[in-house]
Amino acid sequence: MAEVVITMKLMPESPDVNWDYVYEKVNEVIKKHKGEVGKKEEKPVAFGLKALEIIFVVDESSGSTEALEQEVSEIQGIESVEITDVRRALG
Repeated sequence: MAEVVITMKLMPESPDVNWDYVYEKVNEVIKKHKGEVGKKEEKPVAFGLKALEIIFVVDESSGSTEALEQEVSEIQGIESVEITDVRRALG
């Protein structure tokens, strides 16, 4: 099976969210789903609010991202989770 590269955008409940804590918890969820984080980046949204964008790789056989999104959305400090890009990795 091929690998899939997924970009996930996390919106915080407030500008004061602890992104280090959130990233640590998200990374645990991704590893639980047999994925590996490649990149994380804070992106400004508006009025001091920042979104966290995480790019990670999972095996295509893991199927839908719904369970992963649900688990991430339950992390303290997260308002919403959006999968913004899914690409099949070649090579």
